[in-house]
This record gives sequence, structure tokens and C-alpha cells, in this order.
Amino acid sequence: MRYPDGILALVTGGAGGIGAATAARLRAEGVRVVTADLAPGADVRLDVTDAEAVDALVGRLGRVDVLVHSAGIVGPARPLAELGTEEWRTTFRVNVDGTFLLCRAVVPGMVRAGWGRIVTLASIAAKEGNPAQSAYSASKAAVVALTKSLGKELATTGVLVNAVAPAAVSTPMNAGTDPAVLARSQALTPMGRFARAEEIAELIGWLCSEHIGFSTGAVYDASGGRATY
Repeated sequence: MRYPDGILALVTGGAGGIGAATAARLRAEGVRVVTADLAPGADVRLDVTDAEAVDALVGRLGRVDVLVHSAGIVGPARPLAELGTEEWRTTFRVNVDGTFLLCRAVVPGMVRAGWGRIVTLASIAAKEGNPAQSAYSASKAAVVALTKSLGKELATTGVLVNAVAPAAVSTPMNAGTDPAVLARSQALTPMGRFARAEEIAELIGWLCSEHIGFSTGAVYDASGGRATY
């Protein structure tokens, strides 16, 4: 793939799963990458719900040319009537507030530079609404709407904003997910298997590159044939 010389990519959730695979893919192409995560193994420790910490990190980095916002949580897998208010809010804080805070921090520098790439991580759940995952489904639907809005807002600036919506992926994030939820996801996937993080990273890598020029505010499925719209 082709990337501008000397660009810097910030990958949140970069200690594992899709984030780590994306960081490795970009580095293989010569892109400078900084990974951020609360889990050990990232270049920097970052709570994506902490506005001051997000702004401070972007300020230290100087200019971020590529943002891949992979940090997120699955949240509780229970009927909506059994969810606690704080569980709902925590899922939204991480998945939605985190996306907002990272985008808000990097957009001004990208606009000034006249070039940038933002890739957010949505989910097939944003389109279908997984049963017993109302908080996760709703939060990822919000990520889709935010991405579409921001993509239109920045359409003439040289900054492209797109989302990737995978079906279930074999990642540490799903390690604690209810096996019944995962089994349902696999059964609904025509390919009959979970995605590998490296497969999602290939799509993200393209969305971060110069090979894409006329797509913004879009949602790219990576669902093994499950997505129908």
C-alpha cells in the first residue's frame, strides 16, 4: 500500500486484537505507529474516556496523520431489563465518548495539514442489534452515526473518516463474551467462522492509505457474508 512519507499513526486498543494487528500492518509498510491502551504492551497507557489524557497524548505527539480508534468493550450480555445504569453508561463512555474524544483531539491538526485518515471500529451489531447486547449494539450504532457525520463535515478538507463493521473476531476482547452470543454470531455468518484480526487489519490499512480518495463517512463490512445492507 502507499502512504505519505513520514506520517504518524495513532492506534488505540493497540495492545491486542485488531489494534495490534493494524499496528503491525502499518509498521510493515514503514508507517510510524504509536499504540495506546490500558492493557500492558502498548507504547503508551491511555484511558480513552479521559479527555485530559487524550488531549495531552495528542499534544505530545505533535501531529497525528492517521487515527485508528480500535479501543472498545463488549459490555454486558444480558437482557436489557437486567442491565444496570452504570453498565450501560460505561459501555457508552468507552465506545462512544472515547471515539468522540480521540476524533476531537486529532481533527484540527489533520485539517491544518490538509490530509488525514480516521478509521473507527463499529460492528455488525450496529446494523442488526444483537439480542442481549443492547448496550454494545446501541453504542456501536452511535459510532456509525458519528463517523458518517464527521465524514461529511470534513469531506472537502483532505481528511477521510470511515468505519469498519466486523462480525465476531477472534480477539482478546471477546474472550469474556457469553459463549452463546458467540455461537449465535458464528451460526449467522455464511463463512461459518470468526474473522482473524489480521484480516480486519488489511481493510483498515487500505482505509488509512493513499489508495482511497473518494470515500468518506462510509461503513465497510467485514462480516463473512453476514451483512445484508
